[in-house]
Amino acid sequence: MPGPETSSQTVHDPRAAANTRRVILITYLIAAMDMTCLFLQISITPYLAKRLGFDTLWFGYLQTMVGIFELFGCPLFGRFGDLFGARAAFTLSSSASIVFFVLLALANSVPMLFIQKLPTLFMHTLSGAQMVVADLTEPDQRADSLAKLGLCFGVGMTAGSFLGGMLSTRYGDTITAAVAACVCFINLLLVLNFIPKHTKKQTNQDPASSQDPAPKAGGSASVFNLGHITRLMRYPGVAKTFTIKIISDLPGGIFQSMFSIIAMNFFQLQASQTGHLMAYFGVVQMVVQGGVIGWLTRRYSDHSLLLLAIGTTSLVGLGQALMSNVFQFCLIIPAMTFSLSVFGVIMDSMLSKSVPSSDTGTMLGLCASEMSLVRTVGPTIGGFLYENYGVPSFGFMQFVVNVAVFLYMLGSDVGRAETHRN
Repeated sequence: MPGPETSSQTVHDPRAAANTRRVILITYLIAAMDMTCLFLQISITPYLAKRLGFDTLWFGYLQTMVGIFELFGCPLFGRFGDLFGARAAFTLSSSASIVFFVLLALANSVPMLFIQKLPTLFMHTLSGAQMVVADLTEPDQRADSLAKLGLCFGVGMTAGSFLGGMLSTRYGDTITAAVAACVCFINLLLVLNFIPKHTKKQTNQDPASSQDPAPKAGGSASVFNLGHITRLMRYPGVAKTFTIKIISDLPGGIFQSMFSIIAMNFFQLQASQTGHLMAYFGVVQMVVQGGVIGWLTRRYSDHSLLLLAIGTTSLVGLGQALMSNVFQFCLIIPAMTFSLSVFGVIMDSMLSKSVPSSDTGTMLGLCASEMSLVRTVGPTIGGFLYENYGVPSFGFMQFVVNVAVFLYMLGSDVGRAETHRN
């Protein structure tokens, strides 16, 4: 029986294939449990901050600090995983999560709540899971396999929101945080027992290496080698694809960063009603990521799916601009979730296939940092738009930006040529 030390091999061996499937399934389980803990935390942190005397401004500072940590931490974590392997990366993330929730359980002052956020610099379990899945799947199966991680996100969103509300109401914030710490400890045990040290495919020649724009020197194997991280942007098509990803994601990210304010002030929802709305989001995402995306990727090209996602996103923006109540927003949610999910999965899959297999973790870390960048600048831009132009401004901006991206994509070669370099 192949043990957890075994690296991924490109061989047609039933036992090796079974071992690979087991590792991927365990990775999905780890991701789902981690996302559950994330939404447990989301359910208690705003109320804890309010009890400690935070106003909206200071809570914004807290969220911005987390966004900055994630912005820099994601690519560094991906680089760490590429250099030291999947088990080391998951161990770092799970250990940081345990510390995070222990500190949350002990937080009883404003400085302590800021200190409690420091481990978020290393908490990137979902990025680690994307790296493992990308390493262990063939390029033509990658989009479907990455979509299943979105299913894990939906499970975590639904379960975490429900459990967080129930536990915090019945037992308080401290017990809720302690439960999350225990779940993260179980994740750590799963990592140490089932995740192999390395998941990179051992091949004699990496096709993408022949197109390496800046061959690595002997001393470049450092987590903090920013030159190596940014070097990935010089691979053919990567910079163009990444730019499209940022531009298309920005309007939706601004709306998401302001969603709690929109739900409270525009929709007039209570905390429990917002929880129900988030659970609805989670269920829709599970359906889309678990069943729809895999079916689409087996039948249509990346370029066609990107056009579909971007076109749908523009229509979603128009719907947001015209909506006036939460019922209308609920009608928009399936299309919104579909477009975000398809766009994110196809982009991550394309970018991970555009670099050598030795750099998939770093590339996926950069993809995650892009969303952190949006979450960092989103509240500032969103607050300005909300105060001066109201909720419809988010929708109109999303409509205009994505129509422009759609028209550009019609004549672009992004996604037309499948780049199976891993």
